[in-house]
Amino acid sequence: MRVAVGLILPELSHTAWVAWSGAVLGIVFGAVVQRTGFCLTRGLRQWWLEGDGRKARAFALAAAVAVLGTQALVAMEWVDLRSALYLQGAFSWLVLPLGGALFGYGMVVANGCGSRALVLLGSGNLRSFVVLVCLGISAYVALTGVLAPLRIWLVEWTVVMPALRAPHLPGVLEAWGATRWIAQWVVVAVIAGGLIFFAVGSPAFRASPRDWIGGLAVGAMIPAGWWITGVLGADDFDPVTVASLTFVAPIGDTIQYAMFATGMDLGFGVAVVVGVLLGAAAAAALSGTFRLEGFPTPRRMLRSMAGGALMGIGGALALGCSVGQGLTGLSTLALPSFLAAGGILLGALAAIKGPLRLSNG
Repeated sequence: MRVAVGLILPELSHTAWVAWSGAVLGIVFGAVVQRTGFCLTRGLRQWWLEGDGRKARAFALAAAVAVLGTQALVAMEWVDLRSALYLQGAFSWLVLPLGGALFGYGMVVANGCGSRALVLLGSGNLRSFVVLVCLGISAYVALTGVLAPLRIWLVEWTVVMPALRAPHLPGVLEAWGATRWIAQWVVVAVIAGGLIFFAVGSPAFRASPRDWIGGLAVGAMIPAGWWITGVLGADDFDPVTVASLTFVAPIGDTIQYAMFATGMDLGFGVAVVVGVLLGAAAAAALSGTFRLEGFPTPRRMLRSMAGGALMGIGGALALGCSVGQGLTGLSTLALPSFLAAGGILLGALAAIKGPLRLSNG
């Protein structure tokens, strides 16, 4: 496909293909999430407080589709995930779940994760602008700023390196004697099958096309992201880093790109972020749901600032967000991603109905 289109636009480099494709993927993501209300924070709140699990089941369905699609790409050898962020050999048993817990708590404080904040901003919610600025800046504070030495020290102090062929669940089965193919698909069947059973086992979810369409669509975008960076971005001399949808570091990158664009190349992550804003804005405008909204009280502004900061720092520690680890990371079946995703759920639980739960004020 890339070659055929390249006959029309031969001047596009492989990095340009990745950037433009990332922007299109972001536009689709923004439009889908804006129209379906796909959101882990909202889903967990409705499930744990109101007994309505449709949004949570939509996220589970998205995770199942992401796992199936990504592992199909791996099995067909279209994408090599060995260099992906989530499958590095060493990881911290402490920093990943701790960062996930901070992120999970922060997304409840801010009333939505980074991707949801982008969609809300595109829909006219100006509160989300404060969340995104605080998220992006605090992420870089933890990645390369004043908190970076502490983060690095914690990682080095708690790092583990499993004696596995690869740090993912199939690698565990391989270590026990299973073949690579059997190990991969047994894990896929258990994980994806369990998530699908949880999702479609609810009559209310099956009767809600908005939710199951949102889950299917968002889930399919994860392997699409891997394909864009792994296939369109393939180059013998200058390969693009293999990645898919994630929103913590890319939001910080987008802030940097807005200030220093003349000295930077437009990458996949920044293109996705811009695309999400455009897609959400277009969907809101076309559906008549675009509304400018601000803060009702100074306290709500402080909560948004705090939530954004917690998500930025937590996402930097956890190497991803609810989408970056909860969907993209889990699609690789990486052990670190299960730690981070578990931390996100625990942090959200503490904020919604645990001992650290928040008031609605």
